[in-house]
Amino acid sequence: MVSVIRQKYVNFLLRSKDRQIIKVVSGVRRCGKSTLFSLYKNHLLRHGVLKEQIIDFNFEDMENESIGDYKKLYSTIKKQLLKNKMNYIFLDEIQHVKHFERAIDSLFIHKNVDLYITGSNAYFMSGELATLLSGRYIELRMQPFSFAEFLSGYSLFYPDKRLSRQEIFNEYIRNSSFPYTLQIIGNREDVFEYLRGIYATVLLKDVIARSKITDIPMLENIARFVFDSIGSPVSATKISNYMKSNGKKTDVKTVEKYLRGLTDSLILYYAERYNIKGKQYLSTLGKYYSVDIGLRNMLVGSKGGIGHIVENIVYLELLHRGYRVSVGVIDNFEVDFVANRHDETIYVQVSATVRDEQTLARELRPLQMIKDNFQKYLITLDKDPKMQHNGILQVNLSEWLLE
Repeated sequence: MVSVIRQKYVNFLLRSKDRQIIKVVSGVRRCGKSTLFSLYKNHLLRHGVLKEQIIDFNFEDMENESIGDYKKLYSTIKKQLLKNKMNYIFLDEIQHVKHFERAIDSLFIHKNVDLYITGSNAYFMSGELATLLSGRYIELRMQPFSFAEFLSGYSLFYPDKRLSRQEIFNEYIRNSSFPYTLQIIGNREDVFEYLRGIYATVLLKDVIARSKITDIPMLENIARFVFDSIGSPVSATKISNYMKSNGKKTDVKTVEKYLRGLTDSLILYYAERYNIKGKQYLSTLGKYYSVDIGLRNMLVGSKGGIGHIVENIVYLELLHRGYRVSVGVIDNFEVDFVANRHDETIYVQVSATVRDEQTLARELRPLQMIKDNFQKYLITLDKDPKMQHNGILQVNLSEWLLE
């Protein structure tokens, strides 16, 4: 089977190989976690690991329902362990095993066990995983394709198509970054049908069941509202008032619960506001972003303007690069993103176009107000060469995505 080699993720597993620490791979459904495990297992087999050393269970496969209990899981695996060799254990969608952490703990104490687990639902975002496996795991958070991965995959699946990089970028924006959709990119209705399936599964299994939600129509209304509002300040109070004005009664606490379920499921991300001068995070009016633009287009169409779509893509790319991303506030102005990684900070302003002088001045002003020496970017769709505005680097989006 042809697969895009997602080297950053593979490298994470290689760096962690044979270390006595549980490797947890989290991410929204269908972002490629199982494929990553397949690639990694093939690597192990090519580098001297015997087939018998690899123990593999996917708990979304009905064949494994009989070991959906932690005691049965542990006893089944223990019987397969090779005594004098390292055993590589892959447990996919582990949240389906009740009290899975008890089996994981018992396997963890074996010196010849290298453990890898994945999961899609709220265990892997709500903090429960940290409680269950405290101090014994490291986490790799996966996303659907970045543009660089999409570009690589497009060349792999369609070697005879001679599209320019810009044309492939347009496909990336118009369709979806979920890996499988690259194979059906020619039929947008097929893509949307696939995305509808992901969305329905996430809502049913990762939000409704997990958060014990009974008012499903209200959940769907809130989800659509937030997907329609990507890149705009949103609060639970604002959503509650909007619903009431449209004859749909709800309260702020219910909205907060539903929003938490949606973000825990990883189909939506929340970016807090950050006061740049005061160096503190603010508790209200952050912004939400979709895990995938195609998913958002499927739900609410492409309304809202290209600016918010571009902003969403930049946000996701910053996450791909390992940044913690916030929405910046300086005096009464907004910086689209403040991104922190280790000791590095970058500031990013996003605009569809800045060819108009007034627009350029408006976009530059918040960045010019920041007095530290960290890198500042202005990212646009304009097909102009890189240029500097007194230290602020203006760059085309598709070029920046491939840096």
